[in-house]
Amino acid sequence: DFLKLLDYTPEQIDYLLRLAAQLKAEKKAGIPHRLCEGKNVALIFEKTSTRTRSSFEVAAHDLGMGSTYLDSTGSQIGKKESIADTARVLSRYLDGIMIRTFGHDRVEELAKWADIPVINALTDLLHPCQVLTDLLTIEEYKGKNLKGLKMAYVGDGNNMTNSFLYGCAKVGMTFVAATPEDYRPDETVFKNALEDAKETGAELSLVTDPKEAVKDADIVVTDTWASMGQEAEHEARKKIFAPYQVNKELLKGADKRVIVMHCLPAYRGEEITEEVLEANADVIFDEAENRLHTQKAIMALTMAD
Repeated sequence: DFLKLLDYTPEQIDYLLRLAAQLKAEKKAGIPHRLCEGKNVALIFEKTSTRTRSSFEVAAHDLGMGSTYLDSTGSQIGKKESIADTARVLSRYLDGIMIRTFGHDRVEELAKWADIPVINALTDLLHPCQVLTDLLTIEEYKGKNLKGLKMAYVGDGNNMTNSFLYGCAKVGMTFVAATPEDYRPDETVFKNALEDAKETGAELSLVTDPKEAVKDADIVVTDTWASMGQEAEHEARKKIFAPYQVNKELLKGADKRVIVMHCLPAYRGEEITEEVLEANADVIFDEAENRLHTQKAIMALTMAD
């Protein structure tokens, strides 16, 4: 299974990144890599997505797999049929399951009962595929030695913040998250990440001041202030998070060679200005492309013979 980065060693994460880079180079060179020829994967979307669906479907096709798309209207998972029963049924038809959903407990239960690999494509708690993607993108722009680099996250302490804590702890990066006091990342995730950081030398901290977070940062990351399922809070959150906008003024405190990243979709004029997004468009859209390559590596390592 691929449920959270906490489950993997730094060496395993490095191997995933190396494979993703190799598969990307091979695709660019027109070299086929149908490592999962004849297999089939279910793509379960209880939360809709443009990038996740497109990248996983193309990745499955490139690997030689068939894919079955199931959304909240076309599946009985957790409704007429329990998650446990769904997992056991799909295990008879398929070779893997990717799921994008709300509660992380749903992914854990699906993995518990399935006899085939389960990939977490996003929950309210974690987004490990995206963080693996971001680490690959950082390597492309900053070099393969991630230790010693500083990442600043500015905004809501959401599933991305939680996953960055795990990811940066595993690779030895300094990570500082600036969030409002009442919107900090998950406390248990932070404690787990601190334990991993002891092994790699990563420095992890939580602050409320965006300027403190971005000081001398090599990478600045942000995300939407209201995630899917929080639409009713959007207007209220805009007021709370207004001081956390990533703009040209904030970036003056970062390293001169700083790159800005965003997992998209971006609300220009809210968490990031149009000016900053377009100045970093090459990085951000390379980041979006790299979803394809990292997810292909994850599927290959979990489903290939």
